[in-house]
Amino acid sequence: MKKWVYLFTEGNADMRNLLGGKGANLAEMTNLGLPVPQGFTITTEACTQYYEDGRQINDEIMGQIMEHISKMEEITGKKFGDKENPLLVSVRSGARASMPGMMDTILNLGLNEEVVEVLSEKSGNPRWAWDCYRRFIQMYSDVVMEVGKKYFEELIDKMKASKGITLDVDLTADDLKELANQFKAEYKEKIGQEFPADPKEQLLGAVKAVFRSWDNPRANVYRRDNDIPYSWGTAVNVQMMAFGNMGDTSGTGVAFTRNPATGEKKLMGEFLLNAQGEDVVAGVRTPEPIAHLKDVMPEVFEQFVGICNTLENHYRDMQDMEFTIEDKHLYMLQTRSGKRTAKAALKIACDLVDEGMITEEKAVSMIDPRNLDSLLHPQFDADALKSAEPIAKALAAAPGAACGKIVFTAEDAKAWAARGEKIVLVRLETSPEDIEGMKVAQGILTVRGGMTSHAAVVARGMGACCVSGCSAINMDEANKKFTKKLPPHNLEAEESVLGAILINSGDVLNRVVEILTPDSFYNPKNKLIYEAMFNLFNQNKPVDALSVGEYFSAKNQLENIGGREYLNDLMMDTMLTSNVEYYANIIKENATKRQLISAGSTIIEETFKNPESKISLETAEKLIFEIAQQKSSSQMEALSSLLYETMEQLEYRCTNRGSYTGVPSGFYELDAMTAGFQK
Repeated sequence: MKKWVYLFTEGNADMRNLLGGKGANLAEMTNLGLPVPQGFTITTEACTQYYEDGRQINDEIMGQIMEHISKMEEITGKKFGDKENPLLVSVRSGARASMPGMMDTILNLGLNEEVVEVLSEKSGNPRWAWDCYRRFIQMYSDVVMEVGKKYFEELIDKMKASKGITLDVDLTADDLKELANQFKAEYKEKIGQEFPADPKEQLLGAVKAVFRSWDNPRANVYRRDNDIPYSWGTAVNVQMMAFGNMGDTSGTGVAFTRNPATGEKKLMGEFLLNAQGEDVVAGVRTPEPIAHLKDVMPEVFEQFVGICNTLENHYRDMQDMEFTIEDKHLYMLQTRSGKRTAKAALKIACDLVDEGMITEEKAVSMIDPRNLDSLLHPQFDADALKSAEPIAKALAAAPGAACGKIVFTAEDAKAWAARGEKIVLVRLETSPEDIEGMKVAQGILTVRGGMTSHAAVVARGMGACCVSGCSAINMDEANKKFTKKLPPHNLEAEESVLGAILINSGDVLNRVVEILTPDSFYNPKNKLIYEAMFNLFNQNKPVDALSVGEYFSAKNQLENIGGREYLNDLMMDTMLTSNVEYYANIIKENATKRQLISAGSTIIEETFKNPESKISLETAEKLIFEIAQQKSSSQMEALSSLLYETMEQLEYRCTNRGSYTGVPSGFYELDAMTAGFQK
């Protein structure tokens, strides 16, 4: 019989593909002898089987889940629904790759009216017991049954207002008991049935919710953007609860073994006393810096620092950890390699080499080359940027940051630079005559032009910062000033006024995604150019995974084969097509990849049938929503095939006519939406 479920004691870090990242690391921490609340992991293969069985958990998997519940009860000495020593668990998703779009955690599963009374009496802390119960009802309703959390938040706010308090922790046990009853009434009103009291029924619902979350719109968008295969599936981690909300000797927090922003080798994190996991990230209360834990619970802090060192030395990388303190007992809930900025990644990799923890080859492999470009250009101070107010936005033509006094001609730029002034050259548009002024400028700002304009091309070649196409400002070159309406007041900048411009690589990449959507049959003459674009930009990676350097390198190669004119046309027309953003928003918010293929194919079909009339936005939106609701996989596949056939017909039609007049009106806008469907 195939094994679908593993105890934490049966796994290790090498089983990531089967147990998911979270499950593998929980097993590894268990093997290291760290304080981990015990439990079991339902494998990623079980998730895949769930979908193959028509979104049902088959008897074999169900049997192993029940078997491991019994094993967990033996390990913990507690039982589900027991009136003497009840077992409560948390349920978390855990794919092999980090998936921010997955299901939220469910805590305190196993509670019902009888169990909460047992906990209240045995602990002598009724407030804690009822706080756990009202949290569980809210989480289960939201995550498993999809009753929006806003309904419960409104009840909490109403309760606090009636009591004249502002914080949840100020609610009494009676307040929380009343809230729990209100929550169950809200659940019954929305679902039409009583809140489940059987812990095993609760667990089964939570497991199914984790599996369903693998196919939710958020997860699908993230998977598509990060090349994560649908076939991977997600694991489910069922773990004995550790309670951080039992009073001021309990708490919860998150921490990094090194600073994820700077890479500094210093413990960084936050914690909250008398709280459960979601409180730290929800912003309900302001967390304390992790260093303050030393003042509150010095023994726990010392133990935590030791565990941090153990984990970093074991994994040989900066770790991101979650922990809970229950009555001064520390429990580790998760560890993983922490996400970091490009600056931090570089410093951490170099420091780990210096510390003898990794080789130079390993250090190089730890750095994502796509992030390095941001380190090769001037940057503004992050704190200063937060307090700065932008006056306008334009095209991110060349990366970097620049600050200087504004000048309006190349001659003035040279003169001012010669006397030691730092300047920013502002022009309606640049030309070859401006090259000397551009050379001495810290940055260049133009009102006109696109990503392949003269200013953009020259600035990139020189490594200078450039913002182009800033149509929000009105130039007055004769009087050497520009104006920008900025309600409730106007901005007027004259020569010598200090100004600054910033290019963010993310802005450039976002623009690249828009630029590359037009297809080859938009203009038959452009077929060679488009094929070159496809080959240059789609080198076994999605378009939005290109680094800024790769993008500009590819663009320059295109220009060398005579594609600049066509590339520029494609870019500017795409940016001016408002439909692109409209469709993109519909895509991101309302459909999975398969549904989008269906919707896109139908829209193209309708457009193809009516070449003289552009399909309306309302019709497109209606089709998207109607087709997205179709449940027939065969119909989906048929529509998907139609998409390819229709596009092939359109390409043949355009190519043989020798001009793009044969393309149905509106197809160009639609193409910006559908190009990604072919992937």
